[in-house]
Parts: sequence; C-alpha cells; structure tokens
Amino acid sequence: MNEIKSLEHATLKVPYEVFNKRYRNAQRVLDVEARQVTSSVSDIDAATKKGATTGEIDSLLGGMVEKLTTMKRKASEAITEEVQAACVCKKRLEHLKEQAEALTEPTAPQAKTQMNAWRGVRLDRMLVDYFLRNGYYDSATKLADKRDLRDLTNVDIYAAAAEVETELSARRTARCLQWCADNRSKLRKLNSTMEFKIRIQEFIELVREDRRLEAVRYAKKHFSTYEDGQLDDIQHCMGMLAFPKDTEVEPYRSLLGGWRWGALVAQFRWEHARLLHPARLPALPVALQLGLAALNTPQCYSETTQVSACPACQPPLNALARLLPHAHCSHSRLVCRISRLPLNEHNQPMVLPNGQVYGEKALKDMMKEHGSIICPKTKEVFCMKRVEKVYVM
Repeated sequence: MNEIKSLEHATLKVPYEVFNKRYRNAQRVLDVEARQVTSSVSDIDAATKKGATTGEIDSLLGGMVEKLTTMKRKASEAITEEVQAACVCKKRLEHLKEQAEALTEPTAPQAKTQMNAWRGVRLDRMLVDYFLRNGYYDSATKLADKRDLRDLTNVDIYAAAAEVETELSARRTARCLQWCADNRSKLRKLNSTMEFKIRIQEFIELVREDRRLEAVRYAKKHFSTYEDGQLDDIQHCMGMLAFPKDTEVEPYRSLLGGWRWGALVAQFRWEHARLLHPARLPALPVALQLGLAALNTPQCYSETTQVSACPACQPPLNALARLLPHAHCSHSRLVCRISRLPLNEHNQPMVLPNGQVYGEKALKDMMKEHGSIICPKTKEVFCMKRVEKVYVM
C-alpha cells in the first residue's frame, strides 16, 4: 500500500481535479442561467400586475421558454462532461484496486500472474507520463493508443498543453495568456511567474517592431503593479526604450534574443506539469532511481568487482547509479559469479589456484560438461583436485 500511496498519488489526483473543475464550471454556468430564468419570471409577474396585453405576455413566455431550453442544454452538456470525468476516476481506482487485491492475497494461484500483468501496464503508464512531461506528445499518444491507456493516462489533458506550446513556438501568446487566466488562482499559490514572463515578452516584441509608444501604454497597463523580484525585469524592459533594436549593450541585447521563446515553452511545460503533479519528477525516473539505490554498492564502479547481472554495474544505468546513495546492507551475501546462486553450506565457495572464487555447483557442472574447469576470468584450465574450499568467517 505504501508503494501505491507514494507512486500513484498523481494517478488519482489529476482526474479528480478535472472532475472538480468541471463541476465548479457547471455550477457557475447553471447559476447564471437560473438567474436569467428567475429574471424572466419576475418580468412576467410584473407585466401581469400592470395588465399587459396577451401579445406581451406571450412574448415574455417565449423568452422564458428559450432561456429554459438553453439552461437544459447546458445542464445536459455539463452532466455529460462530469460523467466522463467520473468514469475516468472510476477506471483508475479499479486499476489501482487490482494491485491492492494482489498484495492482500499474495498466495492466491493467479496473484503472481496478475501482479506481473499489472506492473507491465504501470510501466507503460510511467513511460507515457514521462513522454508527456518532457514534450514528446506524439510518442506518448501512440503508446497510449497502442496499449489502450487513454483513460489511465493524461494524454487528453496534455493535448491542450501541446497546442499552447505550438502557439508559443510560433511566437503567439494569446493561448498561453488564456491558460494563465483559467488557472490564475492555482498558479498564484505556486508563485508562478508564467504570466509575468509572457507580458514581458509581449512588451519586448512591441519594442522589436519599433512600436514604442504602444509599448509604453502596454507597460502602464500591465506593469503598474508588480510583486517582489519583478522590479528589476521591468526596469530592464523600460531601459530598452532608449536603445535601438540591434543594440549590443547588455542586458538589452539578451532581452531581444529569439532564444527567449524557447525558454517560455520550457517554462510553460514545467508550470503545466507542476500544476497537475505534486511530485517534481515523473514516476519513471523516481522508480528507476529507487531500484538502483537499492542495488548500488561501491563495488559497482570497479571493473574487477562488477557483475554482469547487476543493473547498477552495467551502462548506461551505471552512470545514473553513480550519483545515488549506496544501499544499506546490514548482512552481506556472497553470490557465485557463474550461476548467480548464493554461496552457503549447500553451495560451498571454492577457490581456484589463480585465486578466483566460484560456487561448488557451478564448478561441478563445468566438470561434467568439459571434463575440466575453465576459469571464466582468466581462461586458465584446472582439474578438480587443485580446487580448495574457502571458509568465510
């Protein structure tokens, strides 16, 4: 259960937030429509008391019917969207419940098979999530469609983010500003600077086009109030007004650089992921680093002690494991380098004349197959009589 809580929190958080957002939007829309219907009822009541004609009453009733029809249509659309979001939540809960049931009954006949299948699906989900959070939207969509994982991943949510990134890459800011407005309260809680950076870039583009008077009016409108840490950027922007657009003076030359649009795309991708996911890293690198840290030892970085079957010993994971803490091993365990079986009283450690140690079972199997013992390390050939037991204290 701890594994589910630590790695699968975002799996339920994202669809729940979507469901909650759709519910609030529907409630807001229906409240507006209900007020309009109530206003129509009041108008009809007032007209009746004043002795309005039949035609006037008929016109007012027609208007109220039209408003009721609009309210019914919007309510139906809202309910459909809420049901879709609720179904996604239900499917993800059922998916996580499969693992919980397998963990509660590990001795069941099908438990191991079900668990392996579930882990395969989870790996695919992690890959899709990693692709999405790093901007590989096409790869994520293809994998999700091939594995039928759309309801278990956030492909549809990131489709809107991909459109915003496309607009920013084309040096258009309207979609991104709309996204900032739709999520302003949450972005403010995260101390996001996304909207401010977009406003800065719009000011820079006005200066680049030599529309300096418009830039001044734009600055008065959007930069009259600012938060801590933003004054320096505003001052640099205003300083641009005194220099030509091909200036070599810093920091104005950097502000006019085209690379800033790529930085905005990267910041938007980061802010969007931060808005959806509580964790800083995707689940895939987290799970990978946890697994490597559990295997990581100082012996993983010496050619004489590396083991071919150990992921932390082999490239490219060896480079990633080097940055991780070493595993805490309170009890050492000796393993035969040939058979990978533990060395114990049932598989005695045996030393060859060249000092290499292997398991007794592996050496006996080698004798049966070749008639002699060939050291895998040095390729020297020995007979069984020259092999001695090793006693570990």
